[in-house]
Amino acid sequence: MIPKYPLATSSWDQAEYDALDRVIKSNQFTMGPMGAEVPAFEGQFARQFGSSYAVMVNSGSSANLLIVAALRYTQNDNIKISEGAEIIVPAVSWSTTYFPLQQYGLKLKFVDIDLNTLNYDINALKHAVTDETRAIMVVNLLGNPNDFDAISNIIDGKKIVMIEDNCESMGATFNGRQAGTFGIAGSFSGFFSHHISTMEGGICVTDDEELYHVMLSIRAHGWTRNLPKFNKVTGEKSDDPFEETFRFVLPGYNLRPLEMSGALGLEQLKKLPDLIHGRRSNGKLVQQKLSDHPRFMIQQEIGKSSWFGFSLVLRDPSSDSRQQLVKELVEEGFEVRPIVTGNFAKNEVMKYFDYTIHDQLKNSDYIDAHGLFIGNHHYSIASAVDALTSL
Repeated sequence: MIPKYPLATSSWDQAEYDALDRVIKSNQFTMGPMGAEVPAFEGQFARQFGSSYAVMVNSGSSANLLIVAALRYTQNDNIKISEGAEIIVPAVSWSTTYFPLQQYGLKLKFVDIDLNTLNYDINALKHAVTDETRAIMVVNLLGNPNDFDAISNIIDGKKIVMIEDNCESMGATFNGRQAGTFGIAGSFSGFFSHHISTMEGGICVTDDEELYHVMLSIRAHGWTRNLPKFNKVTGEKSDDPFEETFRFVLPGYNLRPLEMSGALGLEQLKKLPDLIHGRRSNGKLVQQKLSDHPRFMIQQEIGKSSWFGFSLVLRDPSSDSRQQLVKELVEEGFEVRPIVTGNFAKNEVMKYFDYTIHDQLKNSDYIDAHGLFIGNHHYSIASAVDALTSL
C-alpha cells in the first residue's frame, strides 16, 4: 500500500527525462574523455556551493570513502590522517559516515548529540577534544547545520582536521555559508530521497587543490588518466598516452558516476533553490504548529535548515510509547523511520571497530528509543502537518 505521506517523492519533470535522452543519444554512458555531463555538473556544483572544486562519485557513501582515502594519501602532513589516529564522531548518523573511518584504521570517539538540535552536544564535544584528537567528523543531521562558530572555537589553534558529512543537508546554510563547505572537504548525496536526485550519486567538495587531485586519481582506479597534465600528485604527466593511460600511483577504487547522473544533476541544480524554498516553507509551518505539541518535540533549527525531514521525539515516554505513535502515524498514512540509525554505537557491527565512547550517550540513547522522523518535500505538506497536530 502506497503511504499517503511518503518519506520521499520525485522532483523530476520532462527536463530530467530529456537529459537522460540526451545521454542515450550521445552513446557515452560512462564517465570518460568523451563525456561532457559529469564535468559540467562538477563545475556547476562547485560554483553554486562556493567551493573551488567538486568531484562527483556514485553515491554519498562513496563520497565519504573518497574523502577519507584522500586524507590518508595526501602529501600534506597538515591534513594527513594516518592509521590509528583519533577521530571524533557524533553517535547519531548514517552507517557510511563511520564505515570508511573503520576501514582506514582510525580510532573513533563517539560523542553525544544535543536532544533538541540532533547535532553535536557542543559542551560534550568541547570536553571530548584532547591532544590525541586528529580529526572531527561533523554531520549535519536531517537538514540542520551544526553551530560552526562553536566548533571552530573548540578546535581553533589545534592541529585538528574537520570533515563534513552533509549528505542529508544540501542547501542548508550557517551565517550565509553553505553547509558542507566548512571542513577541509565535505560530502553530499544525490540519492532519490535527498534534496536533489541523480538516481544514485554523490559529490565531494574541497578548496584544497592537492586533495582534489588525489580524489580524482582515487576515484578512478588510482591511475593518472584523469589528472591534469600539471598536478599535485605526480607533478607533470608525460605526453605519451600509452604510458599515462594505465599508470597507477595511488590505491584507488572505481567510484565513478554515470554520465546520466551528471546530466540529471545539471537539471536538478537549476531547481535546487525552489526545492529548498519549498522545504523551508514546510519547515516554518511545522515550527509554527508543532513547536508546543504535547506529545513530541521537533528539531531545533541552527542557521537555516534545508529540512530533509521532521523528527518527532516523545516528551514523556513514561506515559506514551514510540510503538503507539508509530501505529497512529501509519494509520494516518505516514511513512516513518528511526532517526537515521539512532545511537549507532549500539549496533552489532561495532565489534569490528576500534572505538571509545566519551562520557555518556544519553541523548543518543533517548532518541534511539523514543524518536522517529517523517518525510519532507518540495511541495506543500499542510495536510500532513494538520494530521500531526491532531495526534
